[in-house]
Amino acid sequence: MQRGHPSPSRRTFLTSVAAAGIVAATRARADDAHWPDRPVRIIVPYPAGGSTDVLTRILAERLKDIFGQSFVIENRGGAGGNIGIAAVTGSAPDGYTIGAATIGHFAINQFLYSKMPFDPERDMIPATLTWELPNVFVVASDYCPAKSVPEFLNWAKQKTQSSFGSPGVGTSPHLSGVMFTKRTGLDAVHVPFRGAAQTIPAMLAGDVTFAIDNLASYVPVIQSGKMRALAVTSAQRWPTLPDVPTMAEAGINDFVVTSWAAFVLPAATSRAIVDKVSAAQGRIAAEKAVQDRFLVAGARILSSTPEGAIAFAAKERAMWKDVVAASGAKID
Repeated sequence: MQRGHPSPSRRTFLTSVAAAGIVAATRARADDAHWPDRPVRIIVPYPAGGSTDVLTRILAERLKDIFGQSFVIENRGGAGGNIGIAAVTGSAPDGYTIGAATIGHFAINQFLYSKMPFDPERDMIPATLTWELPNVFVVASDYCPAKSVPEFLNWAKQKTQSSFGSPGVGTSPHLSGVMFTKRTGLDAVHVPFRGAAQTIPAMLAGDVTFAIDNLASYVPVIQSGKMRALAVTSAQRWPTLPDVPTMAEAGINDFVVTSWAAFVLPAATSRAIVDKVSAAQGRIAAEKAVQDRFLVAGARILSSTPEGAIAFAAKERAMWKDVVAASGAKID
């Protein structure tokens, strides 16, 4: 067969295909300029009531005000949050599905799960960091008389068996509990739950001895007096709990752990949309009223560029890889 220029009919076909591609690209750019022109779904990869859910809802309220469109929360938990974020990375890259990803999705789960449904470095793009929060060491006031970490250890080591709750294997609360038991020699069994909404009732019923869980989920129950905060895992004392010592002050050194989160979109999402999300978060983070709401809820609001979020995740990934290895935790 002679090779040469395409036949007129084939040339017409190729031209029409190329034109369709240009039109699609032009339409995509036009759509980007008007994004969002319909409701946006934010997938929270954990059950309702936990810190990620509570804080994302605060941001969704402000995003609605800024863009004039609803930002609808969809809770989709399971597999350490992997199911929810996989739904994000597998969605159309049109900006209408955003994920409230956390430290686990960026820096922990890939070392914990033998098989991941997404690649955190390849399949998603962080638009911006959104918040950070410490974990808090809590006990149920009705079941534990301790008012400090040393008192807790004396009390717990006299018990036949102790246990600690967390939102699941491989979460920062789980790894914090593992770190604590290894550092102190406490014999305690890990009891995983689906989220703080399940952990808290179990602790109040006396079924779980302690937790080192996300502060945002525990602020109301601490304020009610039903639980007692013995320490926080931030480097300095937390502004809304000035009387609660850091883990270092409580006698546990090298125990600075913060959970953090970011808004993520499918990797192929246009930079224009990603930048809109980043800019909106920057605007929200600068608002004193929202800063105060986050502090009251137990977190510190953040914002960043996509590049800043990527660099931060890379730094955290290196640290948590070693922590997961030390914990011996593995999920097949």
